[in-house]
Amino acid sequence: MTTPPVPNPDAADVSAPRFGDAPQHVLVTGGTGFVGSHLVAALRADGHTITVWTRDATAAARRFDASVHCVQQLDEIPASPAVDVVVNLAGARIVGPRWTAARQAALLASRAGLTDDLVAWIARRPVKPWLMLSGSAVGYYGVQPQGDAAELTEASPPQSLFMSRLCQAWEASAHAAAAHGVRVACLRFGLVLGHGGALPGLLMPVKMGVGGRLGTGRQWVSWIHLQDLLGAMAHLWRMAATPGALTEPLAWNFTAPEALRQEDFMRTAAQVLHRPFWLPVPAAPVRLALGEQADVLLEGQRVAPKRLTDTGFRFRFPDARGALQDLC
Repeated sequence: MTTPPVPNPDAADVSAPRFGDAPQHVLVTGGTGFVGSHLVAALRADGHTITVWTRDATAAARRFDASVHCVQQLDEIPASPAVDVVVNLAGARIVGPRWTAARQAALLASRAGLTDDLVAWIARRPVKPWLMLSGSAVGYYGVQPQGDAAELTEASPPQSLFMSRLCQAWEASAHAAAAHGVRVACLRFGLVLGHGGALPGLLMPVKMGVGGRLGTGRQWVSWIHLQDLLGAMAHLWRMAATPGALTEPLAWNFTAPEALRQEDFMRTAAQVLHRPFWLPVPAAPVRLALGEQADVLLEGQRVAPKRLTDTGFRFRFPDARGALQDLC
C-alpha cells in the first residue's frame, strides 16, 4: 500500500485547491461528468497524474489532453506506477425515466455495482491506493417532513425510500475498500451549483420571466458551490494524509451551511437575475409524470455540513445569494 504524503497544516482552501503536497496518481470514475470533469482539471492544475475509468475511452480522451489516460477496463491500468488515490463519482443520472424496477436496478448497478467492481480491482492490486473519496448524496436522508426545520447531520438516520436505499448501498460498497487498508470517505452531495449540471435548467424559467415555487415551495434545498465542493475534497485529502486521521470509513455532508426553502432559493435567484418571480408549478402533474422520483424535486432535506465545519473547512460561498451572484 502506498504511503500518503504528510500535508502542510497551513494549507488554505483557495480558488485553486491543493490536493496534498506531493504529486499523486489518481483514478477518477465519472471523470467526464459535470463534477468529474472539473475535478480532473483541478487535479491536473495541481500537478497530479490522472487516469479516468469510463465506458467510452475514445470519446473521453477527446475531452482531455493527452496527459489524461482513459481506460474502459480497470485491468488496463498497469501495476506501476501505483494508483495512490481513487475518486469514485460514476453513476447514471437520478432524474430521468420513471423509477421502474428495471430503472432502479440500473441505478443500483451504476453506483453500488460499479463500486463493487472498483473494490474488487483494489483487492487485486499489488500496491493498494491509500485513499478513496466516493460519491453519495443527501438523498441518503430520505424525505424531511415539510415544516420540519431540524438540521440533518451525518449522524441522522436514513429511510426506506428508494433514493435513500440507493445511497446506503452505494456507501456500503465503498466502505468495503477499508478491508484492504484504504482510507474511505463517502461524500453526500447536495445540489451542486456551477456552470453546468442542474443549475442552468433550474434557472431557465427564471431567466424566461416565469419563475416561481415548485409545489409548496417549503421543501428544503441543500446545495454547494462547485468550488467549495472541490475545496472540500482537497480538505479531506489533506486531512486523510495526517497520521491517525480517517482511520474508519465516514460520510461527509457536502452542502453549504445555509440551506433554503425551495421558494426562497428560487426567489433569491430571481432577485440576482433581476427577473420576476410569480408563476408556481403545482405538484400534481410532477408526481403524475415522475412517480416516486418526484420526491427529488418536491421534497427535500435540510442538511448541515457538520463534519466539514468541525474540522475547520472554510466555505468560500456559505450563502446562496453569494453563490448565485458568482455564477450568474
